Amino acid sequence: MFGRDCFKVLGLVCLVLPFTGCTNTQVASIQLSPSSQTMAVGQTVQFSATGIIPHGSHPAASQDVTDQVTWSSGTPAVATVSSTGLATAVGAGTAVITATYPGTAGATATLTVTAVSGGGTTGGLLVALSIIPGTQSVPAPGDTTQFIAIGTTTSGATENLTTSVTWASSSAQVATISAGGLATGVSQGTTTITAIATNANNTVVTGIAAFTVTGGTSQGYTALSIIPSSQSVSASGQITQLIALGTQGSTGLEEDVTDSNSIQWSSSVPTIATVGLNTGTVTGVSPGSTTITAIYTNPANNGAASVVSATATVTVTQTPAPEPLISLTIVPSTITVDQLQDTGNFLAIGTFSDVPYTRDLTNSVQWLSSAPEVFPVSTNASPANPGAPAGVVTAYGNGGAIIIAEATSTDGTIQTATASFNCPLALPNPAGDPPTPGTCYPGSQTSGLLVTLTVYNEGLNTTNWEVTAPSATGTPDVIHCGPGWTSGGGAGGSVCTATYPVNTVLTLTAPAGAGQFGGWSYNCTPILAVNAAGPNSCSITLGSSPTSNNGVTSSAGSSNVTVGAIFN
Repeated sequence: MFGRDCFKVLGLVCLVLPFTGCTNTQVASIQLSPSSQTMAVGQTVQFSATGIIPHGSHPAASQDVTDQVTWSSGTPAVATVSSTGLATAVGAGTAVITATYPGTAGATATLTVTAVSGGGTTGGLLVALSIIPGTQSVPAPGDTTQFIAIGTTTSGATENLTTSVTWASSSAQVATISAGGLATGVSQGTTTITAIATNANNTVVTGIAAFTVTGGTSQGYTALSIIPSSQSVSASGQITQLIALGTQGSTGLEEDVTDSNSIQWSSSVPTIATVGLNTGTVTGVSPGSTTITAIYTNPANNGAASVVSATATVTVTQTPAPEPLISLTIVPSTITVDQLQDTGNFLAIGTFSDVPYTRDLTNSVQWLSSAPEVFPVSTNASPANPGAPAGVVTAYGNGGAIIIAEATSTDGTIQTATASFNCPLALPNPAGDPPTPGTCYPGSQTSGLLVTLTVYNEGLNTTNWEVTAPSATGTPDVIHCGPGWTSGGGAGGSVCTATYPVNTVLTLTAPAGAGQFGGWSYNCTPILAVNAAGPNSCSITLGSSPTSNNGVTSSAGSSNVTVGAIFN
């Protein structure tokens, strides 16, 4: 009896033991997902940890241990990670994300952070960079203003890149700007604020804005010049006007100080020509030559006043007074810009023998460029276009050009003046790093080229149709077209227009309740299925990026776009 019971017990033990050996619930190793990830500054990614439990010769089991592991980042300046495995991109670089679990060797994942989005949650490369506001001014040195950098990707998404772009001021003597886009006024003047962003594929996108300090203590002048530096008048009492320009040493800014209370004019031989004490107006008296001197006294500084001076030569002839236009001068004599598509405005100043002695001829002279294909200059002389500024030169390549102004006098003689315009070449770093701000290399052009979008209704509905579209930086309903738009105290127009940077990807929307919707015109690709209830959306790309040929950038393909929507 005992023997049979014993065999029964042994049999049960034999049956139980094999299963006892398979019930190991201990995690032997862990795995992270994703094992590697690339993202932009400010974006997040959720890592998960899976525990592997071996079962001898049987398939291993797994369980989620994301909330049980200890998370850490090897480089917090690049990315941080929370206790739940949520990683946040902080700065460009690479960080190793580590998860530790008792009794295991732990596991790691690699996280690469780019300066701007190369995909991520929004998708697409950065194609445009806008600085908000585009122009800003403060009343005095020491005052500050915040600039914001908004990037637009090829998918049409917008990102706030204020803390990830490289900021620069073209004149640190006028204003400085921090890594976070905070500009601080230093002295009177205007500076160009530049933001540079670099895509994951090392392409560079820039944006510019203007920052002006209007007030504060004016700096002293370190140099004085007279234009023209030589002049000829008739002894018959002909009058000419000389102009004195003071130059600030730290900023290079020039200001007209011709009739300042701090300037004194004198003639070395008053019997040949006289000059007004505080006017710079010269009158011919008798044949000969005299030196005209202008002396400017800067305001006293620590009890000592500094003085700058300049001279010009006036020759008086016995000939009768010529026609009214005596000479032509371009101000300034040279302009240098930093980036493709930057502009500079020259002024043409004419000197006459009768009142007014000095006249601005900028919009009446003929402007010419020695390199019109690369550095074109605007002119209003022929045909006349008084509504547009003349003397504006645009850089579409690197190098330089001579800018010429021609004025025709009433007797048919031509007065000319010349100046130089430059856009020096500075190539990006060979290692692929972004170039320093303020360089004129192919690809540094701003998104200044604009295209106009026009929206209208192709159908018969005149009561409640509506189409809306955001701005290039995502502000909703910048376009609100049609009588269905009732926000803001009124209905939208029947035909609506707005301007956008070239290559902007835009979504147009027909909200619900806008009548029977019949579809979009051929150039707007539907996003949502067309139906009567709405909303109905479509996507359109406005224009195309400028192209470059031998360093010359053109806007070919950046034509305006018209989109029709059918409402019945």
